[in-house]
Amino acid sequence: MKAATRFIHAGVEPDPSTGAIMTPIYQTSTYVQQAPGKNKGYEYARSQNPTRFALEKAMAEIENGKYGLVFSSGVAATDAVIKLLQPGDEVIAGNDMYGGTYRLFTKVFEKFGIKFSYVNMQDVANINAAITANTKLIWTETPTNPLMNITDIAATAEMAKANNVLLCVDNTFASPYLQNPLDLGADIVMHSATKYLGGHSDVIQGSLVINDSALRDQLYFIQKSCGAVPGPQDCFLVLRGIKTLHVRMQRHCENGETIAHFLRSHPKVAKVYWCGFEDHPGYAIARKQMRGFGGMMSFELKDDSKEAAEKLLSSTRLFALAESLGGVESLINHPATMTHASIPREERIKNGLSDSLIRLSVGIEDAEDLMEDLQQALG
Repeated sequence: MKAATRFIHAGVEPDPSTGAIMTPIYQTSTYVQQAPGKNKGYEYARSQNPTRFALEKAMAEIENGKYGLVFSSGVAATDAVIKLLQPGDEVIAGNDMYGGTYRLFTKVFEKFGIKFSYVNMQDVANINAAITANTKLIWTETPTNPLMNITDIAATAEMAKANNVLLCVDNTFASPYLQNPLDLGADIVMHSATKYLGGHSDVIQGSLVINDSALRDQLYFIQKSCGAVPGPQDCFLVLRGIKTLHVRMQRHCENGETIAHFLRSHPKVAKVYWCGFEDHPGYAIARKQMRGFGGMMSFELKDDSKEAAEKLLSSTRLFALAESLGGVESLINHPATMTHASIPREERIKNGLSDSLIRLSVGIEDAEDLMEDLQQALG
């Protein structure tokens, strides 16, 4: 089945009781049982919900996986993965990653005796060098947030398997339309479904997709026991968003390419971080493991002062100054004070995230209007 057809039909079947073509929103907390312990497969909505199950099935299908699990946010999905570990276990993570993930690792899980090391994952040799006898998980984003660095998923997966280590890939920036890490050997794929999967900036949600049944059972136990599950309305919204993921991503990619080249040619822009440039260090790997380069990018001004960045951030009209990404509308963001503020400044600077870095989530508006907006803001 081709991608466009799969995204529209994934996980969705006509409602057996009414024939409704859209999955109903099962807004219920509990289910009537025929006798003690005898039910129709549903007992309590924290554990089971038909709308959620439909979304989990859809998530698995679009990521070419066997099992999907959805959570109340991307951070909740990440939290579930780390709860697979024990005190004394070690995690290798990228040194360029979403600030909320870094905060969860350092401020929540470190105090429970889990050790995290951060390496530049553009070179898989750095990952290999960090593996110890206690390493249980490699956590990577590709492309990374916000510097658009690329990790070779297949090479990292091969290394992980050779060392009996799990590999989890945060696939939020690429989406299942552009990249499928399970096909490249990853054990777990994580999404902030808030972003491209929902696609309309109206829902908070996270997801995990896996192939191994035992790993799925462990994660389902954590999902059920800890209770970070999304409501049926949220699941309905993401199910709806998935149906248009392919057409939205096509436009995100087209507009992203246009805006990236526009910024690179602008006299006031010093550097543009976008993995679709042929001279990007990770271009060859990105081209191998992705089907497009997406609508995410960052850039720096030649005037690298924080004041110049703040002036630009406050001057756009179509690009809205806001957290998040992946919606139909274009957003502009200042990682140092917004999405990555929880990372200490010295760590940000060391890893290349300057105070003047600006991140764009290029939406699906008319590209000429977006260029005109950036032109007037830069002017």
